Amino acid sequence: MDQELLFRIIIVGDTGVGKSCLLLRFSEGSFKEQHNVTIGVEFGTKSVNINSQPVKLQIWDTAGQESFRSITRSFYRRADAVLLVYDATARHTFENCEYWIEEIRQNASMDVVVYLVGNQTDLIESGEEQREVNSDEAETFAKKHNLNGFCETSAKNGKNVEEAFMNFCKVLYDKWKQKRDSEPSFQPQGLSLVNVPKKKKKCC
Repeated sequence: MDQELLFRIIIVGDTGVGKSCLLLRFSEGSFKEQHNVTIGVEFGTKSVNINSQPVKLQIWDTAGQESFRSITRSFYRRADAVLLVYDATARHTFENCEYWIEEIRQNASMDVVVYLVGNQTDLIESGEEQREVNSDEAETFAKKHNLNGFCETSAKNGKNVEEAFMNFCKVLYDKWKQKRDSEPSFQPQGLSLVNVPKKKKKCC
């Protein structure tokens, strides 16, 4: 029997930054031009391999509106990691990351992994919108708040989406492995190993 790691991830950020689109692009490899505003929480899963280790990701996409913040807060404590998203063409969504960092620190576990993502770079590349947040500024923000990484993406054309999630998960896996190696009996809250039966090969 193979053992599969389970990581729980939540995606947070202002309304309209593309959180749901990032989840859809990563989990299903697709994009919807018109996407309804998330009401409460949406859910997606994906299984990946990190260093030959099977990993299942449970990803919760949260609503950015103020009226749903109490719902979002209930998911922090169960999360192993948080993907914090802003829109690279809308400066206020980046400035509001200060608020989101405070929310994360107050509600999530002390050792939660936090990864910063600047989305909607396709609008900059196409000339539809001006860049309002440069990558150096975002890198500085990530270092200032001791975040676990930063990447710019486009959910629309898929640029860097897979890389962002996989880099993010690699941080999670390395952190889990480090604790496991230093504490053999370590089993952190929110992380679990589940037995996954090996799939039988089907005939053509």
